[in-house]
Amino acid sequence: MRIEDDELRGIYKTSSEERLQTLDAGLLHLEQQPDDADTLDSLMREAHSLKGDSSMLDQPEIGKVAHSLETILKQVQRGEQAFTAELGDRLAQGLAAMRQMIHHAVTGDPCDATAERAIAAMNGTPLPAAPLAPPESEPDGVELFGEMAEDDEAEAAPAALVDTDTDPNTDTDTDLLIADAELRAIFKTSSEERLQALDTGLLQLEQQPEDTVTLDLLMREAHSLKGDSNMLGLKDLGTLAHQLEHLLGAIQRHEERFSPDMGDRLAHGLDAMRQLAHQAVTGIPAHVNVFYVLAELMGASVPATAAPNADVPVDLNSAAVAIAAPKPVPPESSTPAPESTNGSAPPAANRAATANPPPPADSTAGGAPSAAYRIETIRVPTHNLDALMTQTGELTVTKIRVTHRLGEIEEISNLWEDWSRDLFSHRFLLHEVQQGRKGIHQLETFQHRNEQYLEQLGTLINRLQGSLYEDTTRLEMISGELEEGIRTLRLLPLSTIFNLYPRLVRDLARQEHKSVKLAIAGADTRADKRILEEMKDPLLHMIRNAIDHGIESPEERVRQGKPETATITLRGYQTPTSIVIEVSDDGRGLNVEAIKQTALRRGICRPEELESMTPGQIQNLILSPGFSTRTMVTEISGRGVGLDVLRTNVERLKGSIEVSSEPGQGCTIRVQLGTTLATAHVLIVSVSNNTYAIPVEFVQTACLVKPDDIFTIEGRNTILHDDRPISVVQLSDLLELAPSKVPIARRQSPSLACIILRSGADSLGIFVDALVDEQDVVLKPQSQLLKRVRNISGATILGTGEVCMVLNPQDLMQSVRRRSSRPGLAATATAMPQQAPERPARILLVEDSIATRTQEKRILEAAGYQVVTAVDGMEGFNKLQLQAFDAVVSDVQMPNLDGLGLTERIRQHREYNELPVVLVTTLASDRDRQRGAEAGANAYITKGSFNQEVLLETLQRLI
Repeated sequence: MRIEDDELRGIYKTSSEERLQTLDAGLLHLEQQPDDADTLDSLMREAHSLKGDSSMLDQPEIGKVAHSLETILKQVQRGEQAFTAELGDRLAQGLAAMRQMIHHAVTGDPCDATAERAIAAMNGTPLPAAPLAPPESEPDGVELFGEMAEDDEAEAAPAALVDTDTDPNTDTDTDLLIADAELRAIFKTSSEERLQALDTGLLQLEQQPEDTVTLDLLMREAHSLKGDSNMLGLKDLGTLAHQLEHLLGAIQRHEERFSPDMGDRLAHGLDAMRQLAHQAVTGIPAHVNVFYVLAELMGASVPATAAPNADVPVDLNSAAVAIAAPKPVPPESSTPAPESTNGSAPPAANRAATANPPPPADSTAGGAPSAAYRIETIRVPTHNLDALMTQTGELTVTKIRVTHRLGEIEEISNLWEDWSRDLFSHRFLLHEVQQGRKGIHQLETFQHRNEQYLEQLGTLINRLQGSLYEDTTRLEMISGELEEGIRTLRLLPLSTIFNLYPRLVRDLARQEHKSVKLAIAGADTRADKRILEEMKDPLLHMIRNAIDHGIESPEERVRQGKPETATITLRGYQTPTSIVIEVSDDGRGLNVEAIKQTALRRGICRPEELESMTPGQIQNLILSPGFSTRTMVTEISGRGVGLDVLRTNVERLKGSIEVSSEPGQGCTIRVQLGTTLATAHVLIVSVSNNTYAIPVEFVQTACLVKPDDIFTIEGRNTILHDDRPISVVQLSDLLELAPSKVPIARRQSPSLACIILRSGADSLGIFVDALVDEQDVVLKPQSQLLKRVRNISGATILGTGEVCMVLNPQDLMQSVRRRSSRPGLAATATAMPQQAPERPARILLVEDSIATRTQEKRILEAAGYQVVTAVDGMEGFNKLQLQAFDAVVSDVQMPNLDGLGLTERIRQHREYNELPVVLVTTLASDRDRQRGAEAGANAYITKGSFNQEVLLETLQRLI
């Protein structure tokens, strides 16, 4: 049956001819090298794709032959039959039959070949010329039909967007990986840049369709990408790039008009090309069917018989094609999605999920985790490398000079030895002179030699001192320039991630039926590579929330006297000590009253706490875990997960966040990060005979406070600073250290050293024993155990060799909030005793053994704890989400979810980050203890040495 659609017919003709040619060449190659697994995989992929193309275009006979070919190749791959010259001849007959059948499908000319004869020939069971009998009377040699019929039924409703293989024994999607590692790395960088340039250019053409300069640039990029791909054997990617170039050429020749619909189709093609490029450099199958992508680029329609079920959602992350059934409108949406043509989904709505990789599972609607965003390569100007090489040469020269200093030190050592020997040999000379014996002349000579020794020693030491000063200065200069140069190599412009968002804003705005433009400022500001990697997903979430929550509909904006098109501004700039990234919008702003109600409803704050908060502090509550004022779930902003994802990522980068908003004017979220993550400028303080480091970017000022200047507001000790009341606490009290043993009478001043910390809109004063120093330190990687110690963000080693903990100012402020029910510190800066808790501490006991569970429950209840039990980790985690607990005591070996898995799941949620977890188990090896620590447990108690005192003492220490 001839294909009716002209465009699809032309595409099918080209693609099927290429696939048949590849199959033919591959069969010839297998005859020479039957063990070539890569060629076999390639043939199976081509047969599978030809089967899918044919079935979609209502050519079931061709699909049957291709399916039979694929099945035989699978048998060869599994070793069920050998690939011989005779088998190659039979498969070649099948190819010849398919050529005739494809010729019939694209021309309508008569065709003598049939699927039954072709399949029988490939299986070595030729059939008589007469028509075949019904299936129940078929000869024994055609048993494959039964299997094929079952497979065809399974594919009756093809998932037209996904090129998959359900055979568990075969991976027909083995990707076309570039074999040469160097070429693979080069292609990765160049393809990413070209695809980004194409995406940016398409957005520019939507705004200015007559921009010939941009059009020329796009054609050059598409042409270059086509050439690169074809040279590296990436046929599918080259084909798509060629088609893109062809369409752009038609626009340039005024044969086509660039419209938003065409922009959507071209962007879909870029998505597919991006996946194919990723496949080529990573080896991860792209599952892209080039035939459908080409059809969609040309705006071709799909036969109704081939359209997938409209009720089945299409995963555009797995197949970059727009010929799909319309996606059902979510029940929460009050506005129906616009109808799409050709049975396709609204382009913007579908591509919103694929324009950029989704953020982590807890921040997206779908919940599908995404691979971490990594910047694998950095382009470095050659003059930067030349400068580093020059400094390396200088370092070598200085190293030689330092080596020469060893010779000078050896000269001093020899002088000292000579002097020592001379002194020893004349040790009795002075005594002989005193006894009146001869020796005056020898004593004078010895004195003269001593003077010479002393003069030589002074000369050598002065020369060595001067040389060492010079060498040390050179080393400091060279090492400083090397450090700065190497650090600069890791710096990338913010445009590296900023350029990912224009397409996202455009697509999400269309999906929400809003008019939004994205303004970018400060894209040339440079930041550390890891900062860009870590901030990519949080920025994505901030923009999504701005579009979904903050921006009004065009009609509402007009009623309010605002421009119909809203503006989201993505801005980056650098301060002397930090990098600042802002996302602001001119939408409706934050509703403070709604935030208060949500905070009370979700138990984030108590009413008395809200009364004492400033408007800025209340606005910052939107960053709390699980906070959302939205009563309706949307696909854009997530399923009840707030912006706590942003706070988690920023705190991991040792940064701070500030939210500011004016009702009706808009909202701004400001993220402040250090310029580098390897080093930090810190203030060293002394507390209770220990030294601690505080990052200076959080230090507003340091001052001396007289005890008489401390007063109490709402039970908190407070001072006035710049005419503002600021709560103050003893740092030793927050860190649960013993008070300083230095009596006030022995202090140089009765005043107290106070450091004013500031994070966003929050300020806090902390009293310390002394300010020690201010210096740059190298931050050491944080261990798994240290990550769960509150108030600590890392560690460093001082010049004295002493290990110094780096404090987390944001945690310190949170610790003060938790202690808000406690009275403040006395004016003498000593800690007050803690008030009794309002309720007994509640323990979640997770243990599958009923005997052990009962015994531990009795022990805990006898100690005054409230105990809730669970029989396995899954039940325990479910109960943990229903009520608040002060600690978790769990066994390790349990069904469904063991103790280690439960602990890991607890630590994945920020709201449980400081919840103490105690593992009680029979597993007592060091490796088991290490696994418990790595999972996130605070304590590990073995049942072999278990007694109730150990358990109770551990809980008392942790709670």
